[in-house]
Amino acid sequence: MLSAVQVEPEAPAGPEVQAGSEVQAGSEVQAGPKARAGAVARARRSWRGWRGRRPFWGGVLVLFGGAEILFTLRAPLPIVLHIGIQGLAGYLVPAVMVLCGLLILFNPAQRLFYSILAVLASLGSWLTSNLGGFLLGMLFGVIGSCLAFGWLPDQPPRRRWLRRDRTGRKAADPAGV
Repeated sequence: MLSAVQVEPEAPAGPEVQAGSEVQAGSEVQAGPKARAGAVARARRSWRGWRGRRPFWGGVLVLFGGAEILFTLRAPLPIVLHIGIQGLAGYLVPAVMVLCGLLILFNPAQRLFYSILAVLASLGSWLTSNLGGFLLGMLFGVIGSCLAFGWLPDQPPRRRWLRRDRTGRKAADPAGV
């Protein structure tokens, strides 16, 4: 025989409910503005820390230069100045630049090899890919490669010291920064 079992309703899961507040079924407690600001600040600190441990701008410029060259290959025929040697090299060189840009960002330990490969691919794009993406992609690739090559890990954070003149006012930085 079946017997009737009495089931008690469960207490709402999650934060404690204060007296006088109503909780609807399926609703979640919203975080206050201070909690959201704290999460945003934490995410920003985390992003800045990740970005500071790698040659970020060098990798981004190489990536952007390769992408720009790839997009100029898709331009209409009257705009395209030079198709490239056998067509394949026109797509291979900017693809290598994009790959080097990603590897510079996500594997900074090997940045020297990737930056040398990226500068060679950038200079090679002059011959193979619409004059290096109408010069713009080639310049982005060369500048980004140089930034990645010159980046040094484990540098202490720089502090800007402002000189004070004799009156106690802050004077302009002598470096002009």
